[in-house]
This record gives sequence, structure tokens and C-alpha cells, in this order.
Amino acid sequence: MRAAPPSAGRRAYREIASTCRLTRGEKAFFISPAQTFERQTILRFRNMKKYILIFAAASAAFCAFAESNPINPPKLVGSRGENYDESKTNLFPIPDILELPGGKGKIETALDWETHARPYVIKQLEEQMYGAMPPRPASLEFELLESSDDALGGLALRRQYAVKSADKGGKHSFGVLLYIPKGAKGPVPAIVCPNFCGNHTVTAEKEIIMPTCWMRNSNYPNLKITDHKAHESQRGGASARWPVEEIVKRGFAVACWYYCEVYPDREKEDGREGSIYEIFGADSGFSDGPATVAWAWGNSRVFDLLESLPEIDAEKIGVTGHSRLGRTSILTAAYDKRFALVLANNPGHMGAALSRRRFGESVKHITTLFPFWFSKNLNKYRDNEGELPIDQHHMLACVAPRALYVASASKDFWADPKGELTGLAEASKIYRLYGARKLPTLDNLVIEKPFIGDNVGYHLRDGAHNMTRYDWQQYLNFAEKVFGKQVP
Repeated sequence: MRAAPPSAGRRAYREIASTCRLTRGEKAFFISPAQTFERQTILRFRNMKKYILIFAAASAAFCAFAESNPINPPKLVGSRGENYDESKTNLFPIPDILELPGGKGKIETALDWETHARPYVIKQLEEQMYGAMPPRPASLEFELLESSDDALGGLALRRQYAVKSADKGGKHSFGVLLYIPKGAKGPVPAIVCPNFCGNHTVTAEKEIIMPTCWMRNSNYPNLKITDHKAHESQRGGASARWPVEEIVKRGFAVACWYYCEVYPDREKEDGREGSIYEIFGADSGFSDGPATVAWAWGNSRVFDLLESLPEIDAEKIGVTGHSRLGRTSILTAAYDKRFALVLANNPGHMGAALSRRRFGESVKHITTLFPFWFSKNLNKYRDNEGELPIDQHHMLACVAPRALYVASASKDFWADPKGELTGLAEASKIYRLYGARKLPTLDNLVIEKPFIGDNVGYHLRDGAHNMTRYDWQQYLNFAEKVFGKQVP
């Protein structure tokens, strides 16, 4: 028979006895009841101390996790009514990127994607989201306006061009500032860099030509634009975002251009006046297009310039951009297969972040705040993201198998870092069809632990919505892996 469990009294006695009986070496001895009480108190304190330390360690670990986890917004609902509650992001399932259009089977090879799926995705981008890319104009010329063989303190060659377009609707021109590593032993890779505030804000060199077009007002730490005009005081005011010297030292050419010279970004006001759309006739179908695809067109025209220059390796030209221009960089490469590299900085909603998540900025927000950026058909999907024929992972996948890097910022909740990485991870399924194996997952959502895989990269920078030297360091590391280390 099983013995009965000890009574409460017997259990207490055993506990006291075990407490009183101690061992020193081989010799057992007993202590008094008073000593027992004292010892129990000491033990309880020690145990309490142990638990306090464990709790403190756990708290520290939790805080560290919270710091490394960007999905920790201060409130669940933002000032514009946007959602920051991760539990409310599962409204719509993410479309399987490996499913053929119309549910007609699975995409099993890169050829399946190129033949049956990618053309469908491009059509949806054109018709439902961004509009079609305007064509290369009937006439395209590049006029050298200024040059120096001793720029940036002797580091670079500087060239300034006017990209001149003409078609049956009229003429258009915008400026390009180009820095080329001095002393390069052959053609070098180049990065196309559209900017927000004019080429004269990229560096402080007094020779840089200031734009005469409408300027977007800005309030950077070292740059004030308040009257929609360029001024001498603005020179170099945005240089923190463009570490040109470091880029050139790493062996890359830098081609900068001011995006409002191609389509004035007048916020809620349509900026087609003064845009490239004016050069196309009313019957061309490209006389009243949206802004984002116009900026993509500008990137492609800069590519046309670069591939005409013997100093530039046309097989190694990339494109970058921050925020709306990060979104534009992805769209550029989706439409123009000549670009070998995309570096999309904080591209956010309609860039890399999945619309179906409805976290931070949404279709409703972006089409209300910036109605002229996109195709008018996008308005149909306000509060109706589940009906979108495609999502952002499809656009990202259109870059494959060319190199693609997306960067997020830990406090940039509006842009949805998790959504950006999710979009990239889903798009990576197409990269796998081209032979890529080392690809990003949601495990890479860790602050400042960059992931560089097989033609796909990602990092989450600590901080807010911005483009910093840290971002550029990761971009150049990635570009060196893709193109090979450059020897200036």
C-alpha cells in the first residue's frame, strides 16, 4: 500500500529539520531554533534577492527586445486615424506571389514568372496604381554645362549636364550633377540619386548650378526653403543625406538630379504645369500622367545620359531614393530593366510595405494627401485594399533577378518597417526561382544588423524617417558585393 502523504505538521517539521541540519565537510551538526529563524530569514532574503535579479534581467531583456523591435508604436491610433495595432493587420490575406494570374496554377520556374506573371503585374502597376511610363522622347540631347577635373578637393571629376527632351508637344530640360572618381582605371559603376531640394544642396561647391524652377519648401536642420525658390544660403544644406565624398572614395559615380524639375511636387496641388508631360501631345496618352511614374521617367533619362559616357559602366548602374523617391526607385527598375541595382530607403506604403496590412499609411491616406502621385484608379481601393489585384511584393519581385536592397527605420511607423520587410521577404520567393538561396525573413527585423543575401538585402536603422550616413554605408557594402569591390 502507498503511504499516506505527510500531514502539514510533519511537512513543516521536515522543512525545519532540513534547515537546521547542516554539513561541514564530513561532520553533521545542528543549530538552535534562534539560529534557525535567523538562517531562514537570511535564506528568504537571498531568495528574494535572486528573484529581484532575475526580474531585473528579464526586464532588461524585454526592454532590449522592445528597443530592437520596431513594432512598438506609442499609440494604437494615429492623428490621421491610421492603425498602429499589429493585431488589426490581418484583415486581408497576402496574395500568393507564386500563384499564376486567375488562379491558373503555380509559378514553378523563372520562365513561368517572366512569361505568364510579370507582364500581368506590370499591366496592373500601369492601370491600377502608378500609370504607364512615358516613352523616351523623340529627341533627347545631353548638353555639358560645366566641368571640373579637380572637384571635391581633388577626389572627383565634376560634370553638369542639361538633359534636353523634345516631342511634338514641346520641349523640356532638367539638370544632372555628376561626380566621377578621379583616376579610375576604367569605367565605374554609378548610382542615380534624385533629390528633394536641388543639386546645389547636395554639396557646398559654389560652381553647382542652382535650379530656377519651382522649389519645394523644406525645413531641414541646415536648409530652409520658404519661398519656393533656390538661394545661395542653401548650398550644401542637404549634404548630410548625400555623403558624396565617401561614395566617390568607394569607387562609385554619383548622378544627382532635382525631382521637381521633372514634375513639381506641389503637395495637394497638381504639378503637371512645368512637368515632362507638357512635351507629349494631347493624343499621345501621356499628357496628364501622375507624378511617381514621371520621376521614374527622369531616372531612366539619367540612365540614358550615363550609358553615353565612356567613364561609366552601363552594366553597373543603380538607382536610389528616399521615401517617395525610394518608392520611385523600385518602380523605375520594375519598368526599366537596364538598372542593375535598387537601393530603396524608407519606401513605405506603395513602395515596399504591403497595402493589405493597413498599418500606418494606407491607400486612403496616400490618395487623400497626394492625389496626383498615382493613377486615379487607385482611389477605388480606399478602405478596400483586399480587392487590389496585386500588392507591393509583386512590384518588388519585378526587379528580380537584379539586386534589390530595402531599408527601414525603427521609429518610422508611418512607413511600416514590418510591412516593408514582409513585402521584401515575399518578393524573395521569386528571387529563389532565379537561384538565390540566402534570402531575408522576418527574423531580420533587428535594429542595425544588416542582412546581405543573394542579390537581396535589408537593414533596419535605429531612428526616424531619414536617409543617413549609416544607410549609405550599408548600401555601398551591398553594391560592392553585387558589382565587386571598386578600386578608385
